[in-house]
Amino acid sequence: MAEHFDVLIVGAGISGIGSGYHLQHQCPNKSFVVLEGLDSFGGTWWTHKYPGIRSDSDLYTFGYRFKPWTGVPIATADEILQYMEEVIEENHLGQHIRYNHWISKANWSKEEQTWTVSGKNKVSGETFEITCNFLWMCQGYYKHAEGYTPDWKGMDDYEGRIVHPQTWPEDLDYKGKKVLCIGSGATTATVVPAIAPDCEHITVLQRSPTYFTPRKNVIETADHLRKLGIDETWIHEIVRREILYNQQEFTQRCVEDPDGTAKELLDGVKAYLPAGYDMTHFTPKYRPWQQRIAFVPNGDIFKGIASGKASMVTGEIDRFTKNGVRLKSGEELEADIILTATGFNLCVLGDIDFSIDGSHIDFSDTVTYRGMMFTGVPNMVWIFGYFRASWTLRVDLIGDFVCRLLNHMGKKQVHSVEPVLRPEDKSMELHSWIEPDNFNPNYLMRSMHLLPKRGDKHEWMHTQDYWLEKDEIPKIDLDDPAFTYR
Repeated sequence: MAEHFDVLIVGAGISGIGSGYHLQHQCPNKSFVVLEGLDSFGGTWWTHKYPGIRSDSDLYTFGYRFKPWTGVPIATADEILQYMEEVIEENHLGQHIRYNHWISKANWSKEEQTWTVSGKNKVSGETFEITCNFLWMCQGYYKHAEGYTPDWKGMDDYEGRIVHPQTWPEDLDYKGKKVLCIGSGATTATVVPAIAPDCEHITVLQRSPTYFTPRKNVIETADHLRKLGIDETWIHEIVRREILYNQQEFTQRCVEDPDGTAKELLDGVKAYLPAGYDMTHFTPKYRPWQQRIAFVPNGDIFKGIASGKASMVTGEIDRFTKNGVRLKSGEELEADIILTATGFNLCVLGDIDFSIDGSHIDFSDTVTYRGMMFTGVPNMVWIFGYFRASWTLRVDLIGDFVCRLLNHMGKKQVHSVEPVLRPEDKSMELHSWIEPDNFNPNYLMRSMHLLPKRGDKHEWMHTQDYWLEKDEIPKIDLDDPAFTYR
């Protein structure tokens, strides 16, 4: 007979650990287990091993609301893992986590009103089967085992080494080597300044520029409050509110004055570069906030450019050659090592084979309820966080919602809940998961067809707007006709 739990949390990354905390504190009578496919907690911060790996969100908002952050705002992976380990130990969550449990299938039984989750223990090789009443999907949104690398012509001709930062090898020796880094997002902004001092030279090749925001890696408010002897819990809350207020103002300016905001961002970069530097390398074609803006602590990547250890090239690849890359312009870039910092492969709900009574669920045929539930799919929530604000802010919001929903179901003495389109919703137009004109990173655009649809009302979309959702989600009427209980 399969082992049974009230709630099964998938993933022990930043989302899964936070969700476990909320469940334990707000639904203390619910039994639960956390299944993690890797051999430790941490998700991104455990799998990514490239030099300099750090957050690109401040830890006052990327950290949990219930656990004060006391370090510098932009933190290393090791510092984030230490923070998460403290959360696990302080709340005795370790007893609920099972590592190396890789889930392959999940089937909902209408008759039994339960999920049956099956998979394999990667250490023992044994298969397992667990039943649960509710699935809390916290596995992230991209494939950890393999990053996205385009299939360029001539890659087999290249005699050097090609490495995606997501799967950085321990034996990679870049000291004294010529390195080419393809891509210009947050990963590039992290790895380039970390290895540039040891390389002969590192060249960043981008097809199109990215917006960056370089600032000192300090929060003056936090430092000042500490001098006054204020308790860290208060400091955490005050600084979170200050940062979120400033982010809301900045986001609004991106919408109302994109040209002015773009100039402000470019001026911030220009301050770190030599006089007369060609700023076309840092002038994107898209509006600010159509893609994530990478935070650059202390302008370190730009200091590398100013020192001559790093350089920027903007152009499109024609093909790989024996010694490097040839651009469509005819320019050739030689390199001993090529880093493909070219993004993620999107993963929809862990690539698990979901079914209802044995019939496969195609999530692209469903409509999302607030980017966390899906029409026709009972007793399941997916945490998909924010891009314009810290991912973890939504972990806390959804944690409160799920716990409130579970307690509400207990009071109603029902076994299942699923979102349904109300009569007034059935005529609304359906669109892709996120409006491309609103937010359009390449990894999302490549896989949009795999994601659930959205409607034209807040209830039926993932707005990506924390400042809207922080007020709306706590006020959701759990007896709204958008929910069907059984």
